[in-house]
Amino acid sequence: MAENFATKGNLIKNENRLKLAKQGYELLDKKKNVLIKEIMDLNEQAKKIQASMEKIFAEAYKALEKANIENGINNIERLSHGVEIENNLKIKFRSVMGVEIPIVSYENSELNLPGYGFGNISSSLDEAIFKFKKARNLIILLATVENSAYRLAINIKKTQKRANALKNFAIPKYERLVKNIKEVLEEHERDEFIRLKVIKKKKMA
Repeated sequence: MAENFATKGNLIKNENRLKLAKQGYELLDKKKNVLIKEIMDLNEQAKKIQASMEKIFAEAYKALEKANIENGINNIERLSHGVEIENNLKIKFRSVMGVEIPIVSYENSELNLPGYGFGNISSSLDEAIFKFKKARNLIILLATVENSAYRLAINIKKTQKRANALKNFAIPKYERLVKNIKEVLEEHERDEFIRLKVIKKKKMA
């Protein structure tokens, strides 16, 4: 290959390639560390959200059970059919070292009036609805965090693979080329020095 030829031009080219490979490895290593820190933070967030979800779901189902007792299961089921499907989710993205992380926003409707009349309905149903809306918000938040962690994990794997390719193949390859070319050029310089010295002696003789 042309890059193996022992010329000063090839030496400079391979030294530059070696320098770029080392810089690339350092950048990828830094990126990997940033992403790992980010995913660890997300894992901590997920644990806290899951703990909150367990608590709020327990409270929500307890409130629903109370509403069923006070208002009748059939009545509650009938009222549930009047609940409108909410389409208030909006997804944006933020970039973390080139990785697109979703940010889900939700137009909170907790203060909106319920989709049923107040006659002959106990406050336990209002409480159950309020608790389930809080649970819904936590589900949205957890889904956002878990999706972000998944994206980061995939990118960490890709980054590590690219860093390993530079560390184990590209960098050693260019180190060998630079070393071999330097040795050949140095040997040529020694041979040339000896040749000139012999010529000089012959001229002096």
